[in-house]
Amino acid sequence: MKILVALAFLAIIASLGSALFFMMRGSRGDDAQRSKRMARALALRVGLSVVLFLCLLAAWNLGYIQPTGLPATPR
Repeated sequence: MKILVALAFLAIIASLGSALFFMMRGSRGDDAQRSKRMARALALRVGLSVVLFLCLLAAWNLGYIQPTGLPATPR
């Protein structure tokens, strides 16, 4: 499970880097095409983030992962 989460984070970072590349690219070529590619890369990043969150939530609900940290105790 840790490997899948790490791979998902790498895919999110790669998508963000791709959007940065399209944004920083020089003014050569069509600006509309560049903006479209950048928006698509950012939309992919948002989609990957939502899917990662839902998968982590499902894994916790199914018992594949357990929360760690301080126990919640009433005061």
